[in-house]
Amino acid sequence: MAVSKTKKTKVVEQDVFTWKGVNRKGSKISGEISANTAALARQQLKSQGINPTSLKKKPKPLFGSAGKRIQNKDIAVATRQLATMLGAGVPLVQSVELIAKGNENPRMRLLLSEIGNGIQSGAPLNEVLRQHPEHFDDLYCDLVMAGEQSGALEGIYDRIATYKEKSEALKSKIKKAMTYPIAVLAIAGIVTVILLIFVVPQFEEIFSSFGAELPAFTRMIIAMSEGLQAHGPKIAAVGAVAVALFVKAHKKSKKLRDQVDAYLLKLPVFGLILNKAALARFSRTLATTFSAGVPLIEALDSAAGASGNAVYRKAIFNIKAEVSSGMQMNVAMRNTKLFPDMVTQMVQIGEESGAIDDMLNKVASVYEQEVDDAVDGLSALIEPMIMAVLGVVIGGLIIGMYLPIFQMGKIVN
Repeated sequence: MAVSKTKKTKVVEQDVFTWKGVNRKGSKISGEISANTAALARQQLKSQGINPTSLKKKPKPLFGSAGKRIQNKDIAVATRQLATMLGAGVPLVQSVELIAKGNENPRMRLLLSEIGNGIQSGAPLNEVLRQHPEHFDDLYCDLVMAGEQSGALEGIYDRIATYKEKSEALKSKIKKAMTYPIAVLAIAGIVTVILLIFVVPQFEEIFSSFGAELPAFTRMIIAMSEGLQAHGPKIAAVGAVAVALFVKAHKKSKKLRDQVDAYLLKLPVFGLILNKAALARFSRTLATTFSAGVPLIEALDSAAGASGNAVYRKAIFNIKAEVSSGMQMNVAMRNTKLFPDMVTQMVQIGEESGAIDDMLNKVASVYEQEVDDAVDGLSALIEPMIMAVLGVVIGGLIIGMYLPIFQMGKIVN
């Protein structure tokens, strides 16, 4: 099965045009389409087999935006809705139209409307979806193409919907694990800076009238406060530039991205979660593509891209090369020394029984559950740790400021 690769382009804000026209069957249809210019909109309609008779630019709303940005979870929800309607026997075009009408996001309604128009013009669904690479990746489109070619689009869409739901749930768990501690530590940093810039100088003025030497801890805090007041803007600027340069280098340098991915897998606790998540994504993707009729070699390509980590991606490409030469997949997986014994054993059982997709689905379910448990355990572990850090940092600053007052009380007594 040939896999079509689509080059991803930068998504820009486009105008929306309302149109009326005639499709290849001679039926009058109408709808909305997004494009940079009216000429491009006409060209896009003609490529879908629609002869536009009327095309008008839709005015933008005076207040607010044209709708929320389309997110992956929106695509996952729409995919499940389409799978349900197809399973109930509703025709494809009608299913897409019904989902579009019931969607609250104007941008999502427009996207679904364009997909519906493309299908009405007689184009295969996978080709219509490939016109929107920012929302439907190669894996999604290849699975749809496999369903169309086999005449089992209903079953394929159910698998795609399950895959998207599991994928989004996994992303949500990982974000939960990362976001909470980062947010709390950021707040702690902001509170510390506020205390050093605005509160400590007030105490310093009081201490200047004591005429006695301040404790070393208090002097250290005052020095930090003075340094932050004198060089705070420079420190912030250098930090912002450093972050911007790192982000830019991370986008441009594949070597840097690979090094970061390898480092993240070695982090305590977080690395364990990322390893389990990569295994879950690999297993779920490979099971979904293989069960859809995609040849194993091409399915491994999709699994490599979906793994989400350069270390696993490289290992899966090595597996693909060895499988292409005739080696069993479970042996090739063992050779990478990356996959746990449980995974390779399940794959071996799947190869021997002819049910690799079932075994991989079970592996994916196991690791998705382990990620869920690990995130919950991490949250329970991090909360007291963060409270301890906050107590030490904030409490240390307060104690440092009150130490001279305590010493004066002892002297007076």
